[in-house]
Amino acid sequence: MTAIRHIVFDIGKVLIHYDPNLPYQRIIPDPEERAWFFANICTHDWNLEQDRGRSWAEAEELLVARHPEREAEIRAFRTHWREMVPHAYEGSVAIFKALIEQGQDVTMLTNFAADTFREAQEIFPFLTLPRGVTVSGEQRLIKPDVAIYEAHAQAFGLTPAATLFIDDAPANVEGARSAGWQAVAFTDAETLRADLARYGFTV
Repeated sequence: MTAIRHIVFDIGKVLIHYDPNLPYQRIIPDPEERAWFFANICTHDWNLEQDRGRSWAEAEELLVARHPEREAEIRAFRTHWREMVPHAYEGSVAIFKALIEQGQDVTMLTNFAADTFREAQEIFPFLTLPRGVTVSGEQRLIKPDVAIYEAHAQAFGLTPAATLFIDDAPANVEGARSAGWQAVAFTDAETLRADLARYGFTV
C-alpha cells in the first residue's frame, strides 16, 4: 500500500450536517405531504443539478412551470437553505483541524452548489483552512464521476495512489477508488480516527 501524502475530505455529512427537512417541517408540517414533496418536486436529483452547476433561478423556474401551485414551497428551498446546515460535527472537525495543524496536506472535494458553498464557508470558517477545495458546481462535474477526482488531483498536484479520500456516500468512495485513490467511508469520528490510524495518522 502506497503511503498517504494527501488527505481529501468531503463536506456534507462528514464535516457539517445537512438535512432539507429542517426548514420544511415548518413550511410543510404534514410529514406525508412533505415526503411527497421531496419525492416528486424538490427531489434529490433536482437538487443534484445545482451541485452540477445549474443556477437556482433556472432550477426554480423549471419546477414552478410544472407546479405553479407550489411556487412558494419550491422557492423556499434556496431561501431557507441555511437552516438545512444547522451545525458542524465537532468530532470530525477536530480531526480535520488536527491534521491541518500537523502540517498534513488536506484539501476538500465536495458536491455543492457554488453559491451555497460560499455561504457555508461564512457559516463554518474552518472550511477556509485547507489548502484548497474543488466544488462540483464550479467544475460542472459531480461525484462519483471519475473526472472530478482527476480534476481535483490535477489542480492540487496530488499523486492518486498516495491520496486518501473520506466521504459518507459509498458510491463516492468507490468513485475515488476508480480514480486510483485510496478511500474510506465516513460513519462517525471515532471510526474515522481508527481508519486514519491504520494509515499512520494519529489525531
